[in-house]
Amino acid sequence: MGDFELLARDGLARIGRLSTPHGPIETPALLPVVHPDPARQPVPPRELRRRFGLGAVITSSYIIWRTPPLSAVAEERGVHGLLEFDGPVMTDSGAFQQHAYGHVEVTDEQILAFQGRIGTDIATVLDIFVEPDVPREVAEAGVRETIVRATRARTARAGLLAVPVQGGVDAELRRESAAAATGLGDILAVGGVVPLMERYRFADLARVLIATRPALGPEGVVHLFGTGHPMTFAFAALFGVDLFDSSAYLKFARRGMLMFPEGSVPVDGIHENLCRCALCERIPLTEVARLPPEEREVRIAEHNLSVSAEEVARVRQAIRDGTMWELAERRSTSHPALAAGLRAAIRGTRVFLPTEPESRRAFRTTVATSGLRPAVIRFLTRLEAFKAGRGPYRTLPFVPLTTLALREVPAETRDGVPLHWEVVRPVGAVPLELTDVYPVGCYLSPEEFDGSRRTGSVREALEGLAVDVERDWVDAWTRRQVDALFAWRYGPDAARALAEENLVGRRSPKSGRLRRIEHGTTIHFHVGSEGLARPTWKGAQLLHRILPYPQSRVVVAPDAVPFVRQGRTLFSRFVAGGDGSLVPGASALLVDASDELLAVGRLVLAPGEMGRLMRGTAVRVVGHAKGEEPPDPDDGDDPALPTR
Repeated sequence: MGDFELLARDGLARIGRLSTPHGPIETPALLPVVHPDPARQPVPPRELRRRFGLGAVITSSYIIWRTPPLSAVAEERGVHGLLEFDGPVMTDSGAFQQHAYGHVEVTDEQILAFQGRIGTDIATVLDIFVEPDVPREVAEAGVRETIVRATRARTARAGLLAVPVQGGVDAELRRESAAAATGLGDILAVGGVVPLMERYRFADLARVLIATRPALGPEGVVHLFGTGHPMTFAFAALFGVDLFDSSAYLKFARRGMLMFPEGSVPVDGIHENLCRCALCERIPLTEVARLPPEEREVRIAEHNLSVSAEEVARVRQAIRDGTMWELAERRSTSHPALAAGLRAAIRGTRVFLPTEPESRRAFRTTVATSGLRPAVIRFLTRLEAFKAGRGPYRTLPFVPLTTLALREVPAETRDGVPLHWEVVRPVGAVPLELTDVYPVGCYLSPEEFDGSRRTGSVREALEGLAVDVERDWVDAWTRRQVDALFAWRYGPDAARALAEENLVGRRSPKSGRLRRIEHGTTIHFHVGSEGLARPTWKGAQLLHRILPYPQSRVVVAPDAVPFVRQGRTLFSRFVAGGDGSLVPGASALLVDASDELLAVGRLVLAPGEMGRLMRGTAVRVVGHAKGEEPPDPDDGDDPALPTR
């Protein structure tokens, strides 16, 4: 299988590195489609790398094969020599031409062998292109034949192999095809979707990806054929697509169309200089329309490439920032069809949950459906279980969990009966103790700023209750909040056991928010801006004693045990098992096969990905017997203040 390393992620969306014979491809990556005939390729491939930073390309091995002058050069100098391009080259096999014209004059075995002879970095199986709406028996026959061809190709080729995933809009066939591709391919190329994009059927495309994505192995690089318009990149990346290919930059240029992330605009309709990139500064868009046809086509193609490269960079930055959902939502406003696609994605939330991070730095709403993101759905599902048996809850005006605010909120009646309070937040009614927890604590929506809500006062909420309004309730709420955080993360039984350990919560003297959980002067848990209690090495020892195996654990393979014990990173290939309910970003106890505690860390990979990716980090160690890493910079605002 291919050598793919995951470097960063935001849910399914990921930044990775695929090694090829002509250098690595940093994903997500755009592979411009280049014509192998220089006379028909207005932007030379070498310029794609030098001027636009696009380091890999895709071309048609079938066109090369059927064009004797091109095939002669390719067989002599290789496809890189033919294209005069020294970066990674992926070659398509002629499946689209077979679909468009009804046949090709080459067999799958012949075209695969030809791709090998011309030295392509990534060869593609000649699959059977399945139209979205063909009868099921036709789609099934195409899938079966593609699997047969891919099996032959895997036997014949030692290098990187792209195996297309077909099946039309049939979910069962898509899953079957994806599972087969995972076992045979290095690049898992979701095909047969160009007609969906051309007809703006993004809701159907989302349903195809929902059916396909869970069966695509994490070790494979996901390629979505024909994702050429920048308005679609964020949508595709949300589903974990690693590679896009684009002939659209040139096709649109031939029609005089400028591409933007918000859509396409005819150059003849441009009356303002809408783009200030280096290309358009040199020749403003208002002047491009008046250029001679050939020069105009080149300038528009270059503009389209520049915009596409910039959008890929924006997707990569969003992955690093944890804002992929926000970017995809903003792009969905470009066209109602994309908005329909995003809604279909939301209805498939189950696909995103296994890799949905435990928290992000922020949660900002951008569209009406922002409140249905996987992070909110998971929170509400867990909240239902958390509240069971705790009620009844009474409603308070919004009260922040600060020292000043909590002084006047009673935790019990004069008779010692616990009072359960909830506050109304954009996601719904939330217990007071959990209002700092992601995504509630960092949830920004228009309701936060429009000033239209009358929230009332705490005193109004207490009317008719027999409570001590003069008592300072901060200590009681600190204990309640600590217990709630433990129950939220580890369950009620663990919370009851931890309550017997004499742990004390400490609040920030600046913000008044809970920031530490200690025993004596020893910190056992940090509480960051995400509102979650994360164990230090001491806290990990306590949890290890209380939590039953394998809860909150990642099991380290014997070869890596000495290194993890010393605080070294746990790599994916050295994971031997663990708690399958963990998610990326979660804290975990790292143990050996006999459940001896080695370290505490934070997950980079989801449990289902560990051991399958042969390169890269599975868990970043943050604490062990010989030392602790400091908490993340955003995990606190200032030193902790002991409660009174």
